Amino acid sequence: MNPSALDWGILGPALIAGLLVLATHVPLGMQVLDRGIVFIDLAIAQIAGLGVIAADSLGLPEGGIAVQAAAICAALAGALLLTWTERKAPEQQEALIGVMFILAACAGILLLAGNPHGGEHLKELLVGQILWVDAPQLLGLAAVSALLLAALALGWVERLGRFGFYAAFALAVTASVQRVGVYLVFSSLIIPALATRALHGRRRQLVAYALGASGYALGLVLSALLDLPSGAVIVWTLAACAAGYAALGSEVRSGPR
Repeated sequence: MNPSALDWGILGPALIAGLLVLATHVPLGMQVLDRGIVFIDLAIAQIAGLGVIAADSLGLPEGGIAVQAAAICAALAGALLLTWTERKAPEQQEALIGVMFILAACAGILLLAGNPHGGEHLKELLVGQILWVDAPQLLGLAAVSALLLAALALGWVERLGRFGFYAAFALAVTASVQRVGVYLVFSSLIIPALATRALHGRRRQLVAYALGASGYALGLVLSALLDLPSGAVIVWTLAACAAGYAALGSEVRSGPR
């Protein structure tokens, strides 16, 4: 354990990135659970990642506008396809989402097959680089988060129907997957929403945000102290915070014996 590794110049921006991701992923995750399409985030995140891999394969500058455009276009294409499949085969939607995920994942592997740094790129896509987020990236993430939160609050997403939901989801995931990776995108969407499923309304959102923020903060501190990959540790601390809350809630509901 190395206390000197607690460099808030690194951990602070990473925590801000996590809070910005939670800002949009908590309400979207609740909608995902309500709709019964849990794996949509994995599919859209993988498709957005495929757009990044494809742009990289074409030699476009890493992190540039062209790469962002490729990721957004890929995610929106996936959203459009999911809108169509939900209309045509609603009973098979969850299975089709799973098929889209595995196809996008395998396409990414095939595109990286001839790249000597392919394994590293694939790892970055899955676990992210949250510790290396910088100010411009945070500003971009904040702008997308503010836009999506405004769209949700003003009812724009609902007015656009199925595609509105999938498009909002695609934009949120595209903005976050390059910062925190596929695993944290899934965890940020599902774990806080799942842990608070017995609550309702504003209270549910507040508790879910608190659980998510606690998971990110604890995960970043532990990963620094133990010199372990931040993304993977945060996934576990999110789950631990959710499990602790569920156990505490169960104890409170059962009361003294």
